[in-house]
Amino acid sequence: MRILIWHVHGSWTSSFIRGDHEYVLPLVPGRGPDGRGRARTFDWPAGVREVPWDRLRDEPLDLVVYQRPHEPELAREWLGRDLPGVYVEHNTPAGDVPRTRHPLAGQRDITIVHVTHFNELYWDNGGARTRVIEHGIPDPGHLYTGELPRAGVVVNEPVRRTRVAGTDLLPRFAEQVPLDVFGMQVTGLPYATHEDLPQHVMHAELARRRVYLHPYRWTSLGLALIEAMTLGLPVVALAATEAVEAVPPEAGVLSTRVDVLAGALREFVADPERASQAGKAARAAALARYGLARFLADWDRLLTEV
Repeated sequence: MRILIWHVHGSWTSSFIRGDHEYVLPLVPGRGPDGRGRARTFDWPAGVREVPWDRLRDEPLDLVVYQRPHEPELAREWLGRDLPGVYVEHNTPAGDVPRTRHPLAGQRDITIVHVTHFNELYWDNGGARTRVIEHGIPDPGHLYTGELPRAGVVVNEPVRRTRVAGTDLLPRFAEQVPLDVFGMQVTGLPYATHEDLPQHVMHAELARRRVYLHPYRWTSLGLALIEAMTLGLPVVALAATEAVEAVPPEAGVLSTRVDVLAGALREFVADPERASQAGKAARAAALARYGLARFLADWDRLLTEV
């Protein structure tokens, strides 16, 4: 199939575009949000093409993958025709959660694809068709060394997303272990920061840390968490949203108590052997549930139906 998809979520898109299809990404002047084209910090296959938005009408497309509420109308405007499509919901609902109605809840033409069962449960999907296709990632390999007695954290825009990302909790964790924060717009935090690294470089650097800290309060399921597990890092995470499904007890520590999590960080950093064993369990769990082959097979089934 020839699929139109916007570059919205870099890590998720990196998995999606590894299927057996042709992928077209809109490109606008300045590479703004409605047309970023190909990613700059991810290693994407050469067959993933960026096409200027005003040439999309000439593309023989079969299907559109939407990820934001305004994209169906944008596609109609740019393509000049209607195509089959699906809508990927990456996020948990925001605001008054029990009363949060999904933007596509009032229609039945476009299937809403949730990336976690938590999302499908908590969004009010109305009468729309829904499907859950859990994340899948390419295996970066067991890169873990844990040579640095520090905790790694991956978070984008930690200042703007303070409570969502749990950035406000970091000082309490930093009292127990040194922190290294990776991601976008992390410069300026009072910790060691590593900004906008190419994905393979970030993976190699993250794998040198003794333990992975996932402080998010309210997120669908951070792909960075799955990537850290696959790298072989033990996990310390808030027992929130889908993390309780993703991280088995032998792979780390989950709790809603910050003191318990801070203590777990301290213990992992002090015990390299325990950290290594928990990291091996984390990797095994991530590969079993979030492998790329399963993810692409699930998507192929849905795309064929659509």
